[in-house]
Amino acid sequence: MDMDAETRAESLSFRQLKLFESVGRLNSVRKASEECNLSQPAVTQSLAKLEQQIGVTLLDRRASGSYLNDLGEIFHRRTARLFAQIEQALIDLGVTAAAAPVIAKRISKSQARSLIAIVETGSFAQAAQLLGLSQASLQRAARDLEGNLRKSLYYRTAAGVMVTPAGVEFGRKIRLATQEIEWGIKEIEAAQGSFNSQIAVGAMPFGGSVLLASVLDEFVSAHPQADVKIVNESAPEMLKSLRAGAVDFVIGLVQETTADDLANQALAKTPYTVVARRGHKLLRQGKVTVENLLDYDWVVGTPGSSRRACFERLFAGGKGPKTSIATCSLPVIRHLLARSDRLTLITSYELMHEDDTLAAVPIGTIEPAPSIGITMRAGWLPTQLHLDFIELLRKRMDERTVLPLVRKAG
Repeated sequence: MDMDAETRAESLSFRQLKLFESVGRLNSVRKASEECNLSQPAVTQSLAKLEQQIGVTLLDRRASGSYLNDLGEIFHRRTARLFAQIEQALIDLGVTAAAAPVIAKRISKSQARSLIAIVETGSFAQAAQLLGLSQASLQRAARDLEGNLRKSLYYRTAAGVMVTPAGVEFGRKIRLATQEIEWGIKEIEAAQGSFNSQIAVGAMPFGGSVLLASVLDEFVSAHPQADVKIVNESAPEMLKSLRAGAVDFVIGLVQETTADDLANQALAKTPYTVVARRGHKLLRQGKVTVENLLDYDWVVGTPGSSRRACFERLFAGGKGPKTSIATCSLPVIRHLLARSDRLTLITSYELMHEDDTLAAVPIGTIEPAPSIGITMRAGWLPTQLHLDFIELLRKRMDERTVLPLVRKAG
């Protein structure tokens, strides 16, 4: 992570950000001071400090008012999203829509940081250590947040004080909201010609890793100052990381059903096919039936994966073949099939990138065909660096004319 942008984002208080959001929306320090119940000199001083901390001028001061400049427009968009997400998190927590804006104004940066740290570390002691606070200070911030919300976020157990499930979810959403400020600073840097920032990309097993590897060199060449952090996990863990903000977006097979908090951009259909090693006797057979497949041991995807779901549909209604091994590692699958008569399912995109070790069994296309694409958080606003990476992925899939393209956003 770009520590410079992170540090600057961390230094900004919610009070400063709220004042900036108000001035940018109203084009007036006076009106913002009235809305926020502060004196005009206090608002002016706060905005000057915010600009100093970020390192750029965000507002053009004129006799008729204060107006956002180009960089101010970038940062104001992110600031407005911060508070909109906090308000929505409050509504999801059970606060009324009418009360959410009022309560959002009362939540301080220290209260938000405390909850996020407690959720991430799992204990008050470790959270206090992470933030460099005494446990008494942390507990006071936790109590103040509960007082503002008028809802319990913690409960006591034999192991100590724990966060309620609703509190964990609220903390996750607040953490995502605060990321908007860091991204806003990075967008300002990009607008000034600097792309010295990091993007975190999740690569699903199989096709996700293959597609990602195919564009990395070109992306790094185009953006030599950018750092790309790659996270490889199983599909369930990857979506958990996406929801937590540990990755910005995920590349791989698009899930058949997506929760309301996630969205998909499908890039291309990539049907599953049954594969075996070269020289397998099924490859010499004219037309293979599902019954023929029952005679062989299978390597299947892990539970919850699209590959596993396809396997279960293929043999639905019957006993099914023997499945000794479940894995999401393509190198392991390749090794296992090359030395045996085992079978597995891989997509047409993955098979296209294979060497001569594996070949398609003549059983025909298996429907429904999954799509390879991008999964992101619903409502996520990518930076230009993210957009450049996604466009490169789209371009690479366009080049693979053997796959029928899909241009449907999730």
